[in-house]
Amino acid sequence: MKVPKLGTRPFLRIPQTHTAIRRKLQRMQAAEIELKFPVADVRRVRAAALVLGFEIVTERTFESNILYDSADRTLRAKKQILRLRNYGGICTLTHKRKTDMNDLDLHYKTRIETETVVEDCEAMAEVFAQLGYLPVFRYEKFRTELEAKGGKLVLDETPIGIWAELEGQPAWIDEMLAVLGVPESECLTDSYGKLFTNWKEENHSSAENLTFDEVGVPLSI
Repeated sequence: MKVPKLGTRPFLRIPQTHTAIRRKLQRMQAAEIELKFPVADVRRVRAAALVLGFEIVTERTFESNILYDSADRTLRAKKQILRLRNYGGICTLTHKRKTDMNDLDLHYKTRIETETVVEDCEAMAEVFAQLGYLPVFRYEKFRTELEAKGGKLVLDETPIGIWAELEGQPAWIDEMLAVLGVPESECLTDSYGKLFTNWKEENHSSAENLTFDEVGVPLSI
């Protein structure tokens, strides 16, 4: 057995400096700027994006999301979300909050997003439960992810319709909307929870979650 020399500490890990921790946190946190628009023909939008130079990052993949909150909806009152997402077998923990400054341009949805991959969604859910955060809303979709220089485009096939999201700086988003031929009047910043609430009111539905089963739409693989 190799014996360490006197005066050395081979088993001690040097603590990260505050600067290193801040840099790591900055990589985990990001200002998410995005805009949604409805999609009538997902194949046409996908084909147009590929012509524009977008590359497919993830092919059409089933995604399941669960939002958590306290019994008195503390997070909703603060306009924050706590989410566990299972996307193609990968579990991601996400927290979103409003920016520290007032939104200067309400045309875009801007949130501070902090997220990390976790090994076990069920274990994380149990941690939430012990802290008083329980499931309050579930939503499902099939998502295709594309990326280009300047930002991302995702195509979300939900039980109540298809939407696309452009994520990037405002100028880039505006440029992509123009080349894709999307009118500004069709763009929106609503969450899928809000879109679901509107759909329920319009269709007099008693569904509580935006899942294929509750909405009554076949799960098309």
